[in-house]
Amino acid sequence: MQLVASRNVRFIDSQSLEAGSAREVLFRNSRGFILYLSDDDYSSAREERLISLELREALIWLNESSDQGSFWT
Repeated sequence: MQLVASRNVRFIDSQSLEAGSAREVLFRNSRGFILYLSDDDYSSAREERLISLELREALIWLNESSDQGSFWT
């Protein structure tokens, strides 16, 4: 598995309206791309996700602004 790119994304939580941040990391393996998402909450309620992406979706993710945080809205 190869690291392609990573970034930190700031967002507003829709329920509590508190500011938060998340980490997004794009990996490439032999089957395609995997996007790892993790909020920066260091408590036991930390949320993590793995999303399988096709080439087109990975390119869109790479080219979008880091201010968007589309997977966290």
